[in-house]
Amino acid sequence: MTLEGRVAIITGAGGGLGRQHALFLARSGAAVVVNDVSQAAADGVAHEIEASGGRAMAVAASVTDDAAVRGLARRVTGEWGRIDILVNNAGILRDKSFGKMTLDAFREVVEVHLMGAVICTQAVWETMRAQSYGRIVMTTSSSGLFGNFGQANYGAAKMALVGLMQTLAIEGARYGIRVNCLAPTAATGMTAGVLPPESLARLDPALVSPGLLALVGDAAPTRMILCAGAGHFATASIELSQGRLVGGGNDAAARVVAGLDAIADRSGAIVPDRGFIQAEREVASATQAAPAAQGE
Repeated sequence: MTLEGRVAIITGAGGGLGRQHALFLARSGAAVVVNDVSQAAADGVAHEIEASGGRAMAVAASVTDDAAVRGLARRVTGEWGRIDILVNNAGILRDKSFGKMTLDAFREVVEVHLMGAVICTQAVWETMRAQSYGRIVMTTSSSGLFGNFGQANYGAAKMALVGLMQTLAIEGARYGIRVNCLAPTAATGMTAGVLPPESLARLDPALVSPGLLALVGDAAPTRMILCAGAGHFATASIELSQGRLVGGGNDAAARVVAGLDAIADRSGAIVPDRGFIQAEREVASATQAAPAAQGE
């Protein structure tokens, strides 16, 4: 599989995981836009790519700066004519237990991870729509999917990206835009001190980036959450249990409490292809039960 002729933007690509993503996509044939808040860091990665025979452009801009990001997108389309791939990788950590976390620290993390991805995605969306082709990757995390102590801000932002991915995949489908999430585990500046040294030794960021090819190639899926670390890959999903009809009445709450285990039973759980599946199934269940109730 090759990415020849494709143009990819990777945010936060001046070091760590973003750098590995940039190098990997360049080796796969893509022309790569290396974005970072540091021009020097972006230049360094771009020079690495060019020294290996690839094409690269280094652009310094904060993902939270709407005007700067739109300027980046205009420059890319002006010089290379298209934007095929966006990897929303830029991020920060401000870890602290929720009781000790300031609202400013919470907002800062949400601004970079969530709003940064929104700003960058919106900047390339119309280009992708017009060319009827786009591949967008949101960087989520196990902290968002499953929770981690001291990362309420980070986890909230990362899970919000899953919700963003779910809706954008639906809206982009008719335009050939496919949107997925990557949940990486890697030894970077962000994870130093979070994981023990023996684990970090196995979590080379370069072992995550190969998962990108499956998410950004011509045959990419859409709405996939791909988990990657130490060369191991898995998928995560948000399921909806079969549940049970409780109905109304004064004792409805008591019946929910009494039947909670059955309601939560994951046997036969489904992965809905849109949010309204929940409402449709609930209405269908109530409708099917109505004739029986009337005949009692």
